[in-house]
Amino acid sequence: MSEVTAPNISAEPGVEEAAIAGGVVIGEDGHARPTWASTDALMREYYDSEWGMPVRDEQGLFERISLEGFQAGLSWATILRKRPAFREAFAGFDPDVVASFTDQDVERLMLNEGIIRNRAKIRATIRNALATIALREEGGLVDFVWSFQPESTPAPRTLSEIPSTSAESIALSKALRKKGFSFVGPTTMFALMEAIGIIDTHLVGSHRRGTSGVWS
Repeated sequence: MSEVTAPNISAEPGVEEAAIAGGVVIGEDGHARPTWASTDALMREYYDSEWGMPVRDEQGLFERISLEGFQAGLSWATILRKRPAFREAFAGFDPDVVASFTDQDVERLMLNEGIIRNRAKIRATIRNALATIALREEGGLVDFVWSFQPESTPAPRTLSEIPSTSAESIALSKALRKKGFSFVGPTTMFALMEAIGIIDTHLVGSHRRGTSGVWS
């Protein structure tokens, strides 16, 4: 989740003030969340149940890398709403199936209005599936990505304190590119690291802070 379109902050008391401060909003359920997860029901559910939780299976991680790549230049809310269509179009993001996609599959996907119809990103997803399979000979995608976990995690109190890259995301980006991956820039990889629990950038005041089990 590297970029989120600002929600309508006028719908909930206290949201506007929190948005200005970049802090958390206390919801009707008493839970504190950042502004981007405070109003939209789908984003709130994603924040409460998925974002920042560890992903340690190959297919799940390949899906996250793929969707982060498609998200580049767009809002995560857009991707999240299209995720069911993405999963159907890309065979549940099974790397073995996606790696077998042909030029005909690319053209089929370019006609699919349910996904982001970007030819470069579609072809990158197929290449990344091939690269994922190749990494199995070196221990696999999961161990490879998680090997870039830093010794400490940020402890932001406001959204403005969350960086967009880190030394580790830059290193991961370079390493993945060497393995044949694309659309894995440092900012995209930092967003991936946030999303799958490698780092914890939940705001200190959030009810989700420290819930991943990775960081105390």
